[in-house]
Amino acid sequence: MKTLIELYDERPLENFLAADVFRPERIVYLCPSSIAQSKSEQKKITDYIAWRNLNTETIFMDTSLLHTDKVYRQLETVVSRYPDCAIDITGGSDAALFAAGQFCASSKLPSFTFSWKKQRFFNISNAEFAENIKPEFCYKVEDYFLMAGGKMQKGRVDSELLFKYYNKIDEFFKLFLKYRKQWGKIINWFQRASQPDKNGETKLHVSSSFSVKGERGNKITIDKEFLYQVERLGFIHDLQIQEEDRILFDFTDKQTRFWLRDVGSVLELYTWKACIDSGIFNDVLCSTIVYWENAEKNENVTNEIDVTASFGITPVFISCKTCPIDTDALNELAILKDHFGGNGARAFAVTTENSRPITKRRASALGIDIIGLDDLKKGTLSDQIKIHFQQNK
Repeated sequence: MKTLIELYDERPLENFLAADVFRPERIVYLCPSSIAQSKSEQKKITDYIAWRNLNTETIFMDTSLLHTDKVYRQLETVVSRYPDCAIDITGGSDAALFAAGQFCASSKLPSFTFSWKKQRFFNISNAEFAENIKPEFCYKVEDYFLMAGGKMQKGRVDSELLFKYYNKIDEFFKLFLKYRKQWGKIINWFQRASQPDKNGETKLHVSSSFSVKGERGNKITIDKEFLYQVERLGFIHDLQIQEEDRILFDFTDKQTRFWLRDVGSVLELYTWKACIDSGIFNDVLCSTIVYWENAEKNENVTNEIDVTASFGITPVFISCKTCPIDTDALNELAILKDHFGGNGARAFAVTTENSRPITKRRASALGIDIIGLDDLKKGTLSDQIKIHFQQNK
């Protein structure tokens, strides 16, 4: 096969996997006019192909994937121009797949597909080269965003600092569990006690009283023992508790300052480390920011994904909540899963609360696994991730 025919799919991974595996001389995309007549949309595809060093010619042919006759005629055109070709019927609309089936039956055009469940290609007809072929590479998290024309930006967490604190994350999470009911107030105390200076500069030094005024004028008091434990953890140092109700200390760096001023960071860190400790992922990122264009709304969208991982060619998107999971959070996660992964993607919602039955049913309908407080009490999160991931592979 020198020429690969792809039925364009809105799920980016469907458009590239066969090309990544078989490395054809050219790819012919049968695509709607919104792609065939848009240089910017085509550039998203060619940029990814260049990123993967495929060295492949790319051709876009306009057709309506909702009209069987039009797809059939374009297939005739492609085969007449490029006789040594095969068609990937993994993606595409129902009408396009029906047209491809008709055409392959009459012309003997080689056709194959990919099974996400079996994680291998299968020969549909006259494509023996594809039978039982498994991808031998692993995608990185950034690949999935680039496939969709997105751009990954540096998140809120510095990767080097993450590994600097790697061995402290479990202890940090245990501290969270111990003070879980008061965690919001504790974080609020750190926020109020460590305001930026008059010029807006971040200060690592803190001088505060035990009690501060909250956003609603309420009184928030920090637990002295909590501060000692945070110091032993290495997130603050030079702690001084003075008799006149004053507390002095320094954050170890800007990152620990952020973690102690952000309610959800502790669970994100713990989930990131759990994914690494599970040993099943080849790439794991924490707090990933991705920019992408929402064609339907004609606007650029920015999403921050708490934890993103890759298992071979399978993307995994994880949302972390120190509050109950709600429908909005599930819907947002489902959109990310479908947009950047499609049929092969997995999604998890990790929460330190238990979810209502109606929420669990909604999550199941969207293909999202919820790991809640009861799961966390059964064992380590890394074990729970492995159990959930392997049960539904």
